[in-house]
Amino acid sequence: MPQNDTVAFARPLALAIDVGGTKVEAALVDDRARLIEGTRHRAPTGAENSAEAIADAVGRVIDQTLASAPTGARIDGTGIGCAGPIDLGRGTVSPLNLAAWRGFPLADLVAERSGIPDPVLRLDGLCILLAEHWAGALQGYRTAMGMVVSTGIGGGLLVEGRLVGGRSGNAGHVGQLQLHTHGGGGRDLSITLEGIAAGPRIVAWAKEQGWRGDTGEDLGAAYRANDPIAVAAVRRCARAVGEGIASVCALVDLEAVAIGGGFSRVTPDLFDLIREAIADVAPLDTIAGVQILPSALSDEGPLIGAAGLIHRADLLP
Repeated sequence: MPQNDTVAFARPLALAIDVGGTKVEAALVDDRARLIEGTRHRAPTGAENSAEAIADAVGRVIDQTLASAPTGARIDGTGIGCAGPIDLGRGTVSPLNLAAWRGFPLADLVAERSGIPDPVLRLDGLCILLAEHWAGALQGYRTAMGMVVSTGIGGGLLVEGRLVGGRSGNAGHVGQLQLHTHGGGGRDLSITLEGIAAGPRIVAWAKEQGWRGDTGEDLGAAYRANDPIAVAAVRRCARAVGEGIASVCALVDLEAVAIGGGFSRVTPDLFDLIREAIADVAPLDTIAGVQILPSALSDEGPLIGAAGLIHRADLLP
């Protein structure tokens, strides 16, 4: 959807930033949910990096995006989507996939580096939902969930036409639903939806079964070649995602779920497998009617959602 016409540049823009476990991206996005051509930049984050290195990556993409802004552009504000948990009151983040950031002052970093005051910080899952509701697959729905299946699994909830933020801003953390009861005490992230079905977890599980590939792309190719371990791994992912969606449906009676993220594209029939899993495990007969939809925004969704924190503030909790 990038645009390079002068009319688009004359419209109000938002600096959109998306911070995840693998990369950080920034772009300028107009009030019609269009990324401005030439303004999108990315840098790696990664769980192995230090807090300073991740902060430097955020700063670099901000610098590059602002430097590429069209002449005369009006930037109305900055929206930030970040993996959680987050602390709205303090503007800090503690992403599960970035161990070096615990209570990291992301809002302050972005304000200082960009020179734009009062950035709006929200959970990345809420931003994904906002994008799909504003300009994507969930337009017209009133009770729905946006979901990403990638390095991690995140989500956001729309209930009766309003986005749900929750007490601390972390509502919608569908990836941390516990799908199985564990025997030991304390926290066990291996039994969560994310711990079972996120891309790296599924690849690791396949390797434990003897599969010799390394990446989600390799797994998709092996699945298409009917490799039995790859087939079992993809079905394991679909089953877990279906169980998670069925649980959310039982709680809030979803009309639809839009799913994006890199691993959601591992195979075209993943969505059929998810639908089959929901029909199989749903504890209520009404749940099987939920619409399972691919994201309509591809990999632009997180940035469009971050921009929506500025352009569509009317939807925020």
